[in-house]
Amino acid sequence: MNSNKVKIKLNQNQKEDIISSIKEYFSNERDEELGDLAANLILNFIIEEIAPEFYNQGVYDSYKYMTDRIEDILSIQKY
Repeated sequence: MNSNKVKIKLNQNQKEDIISSIKEYFSNERDEELGDLAANLILNFIIEEIAPEFYNQGVYDSYKYMTDRIEDILSIQKY
């Protein structure tokens, strides 16, 4: 794993809830029963490989939003 990647950290309750959701998804959508180990491996893959992209997009979206708001503030200047 690249050391520059963002490491997403979850507390135990969050992790258990997500693992449960993964297992439920596979059961409902794919008619497959996953054990805790398989669901945990999928979660770890998502955290390491996919989540950083969503995180970075969130950071960029926040930056863009704040930049737009700052430009709005400049529009109220009085000359």
